[in-house]
Amino acid sequence: MRLALSVVFSSLAGYLLGVDTVSLKTLVLLALGGYFMVGASNAYNQIIEKDLDALMDRTKNRPVPSGRMSVTTAFIIASLFTVLGIVILYSINKQTAMFGAISIFLYTCAYTPLKTKTPLAVFVGAIPGAIPFMLGWVAATDDFGIEPGTLFALQFFWQFPHFWAIGWFLFHDYKKGGFYMLPTGKQDKGTAVQTIMYTIWTIIVSVIPVFGFTGRLGLSVVSAILVFLAGLWMLYYAIRLFKKMTEKAARQLMLVSVSYITLVQIIYVVDKFIS
Repeated sequence: MRLALSVVFSSLAGYLLGVDTVSLKTLVLLALGGYFMVGASNAYNQIIEKDLDALMDRTKNRPVPSGRMSVTTAFIIASLFTVLGIVILYSINKQTAMFGAISIFLYTCAYTPLKTKTPLAVFVGAIPGAIPFMLGWVAATDDFGIEPGTLFALQFFWQFPHFWAIGWFLFHDYKKGGFYMLPTGKQDKGTAVQTIMYTIWTIIVSVIPVFGFTGRLGLSVVSAILVFLAGLWMLYYAIRLFKKMTEKAARQLMLVSVSYITLVQIIYVVDKFIS
């Protein structure tokens, strides 16, 4: 539920950034379509990983691995959610439906099977994970250009410190299922350094709109400073992970990263409507 709501929030923020006149109907359709899209991806994920999920404390009580729901029932729900999600997004425009379908495909057919094979799975998973923010803009404009590309890049780079923080404090639980989510495969300085580097990339991308290079996607100087300070806040915790090398520090970085992306999206939207 939390993941689905965060996806819906991102897509609605992207829509508000791209639209000239807000349509309540489109907002509702985008929220429903995004919700079904995430639900489908998660359901397919549980089907594919049911035996591995049963091995991990974090996931063993999910409906499919716990046996509360059959694979057949889960597949029917996943298929229904896929159709509903794509049809609803298609009613907004074709490009929105296309990106929604790509997101489900990449999450289910690329990211999920790669998780037990290579740490590069996080890179692949960051693509569908970055689509929602961009999807909102495409829903508003029926156009893909520098603006949704920038929104995509921001959420894409952000996912690395976010998911590596999760991979760090759940390292031993993930290991039970055979998942190696950290870039070096270990809780080491190499992983911590890469977390810092991707946090810096996130900060750089987040302030680019203030320079006027990103078409209709702009940012005032005041808002850019606020976004930059929010980035420094996350960077502080990324550096703290490097220094402490503890699961507690990783959990704190994860919590801060969630607050960061939400705060940045709010600043972007508020800036548009008051500038």
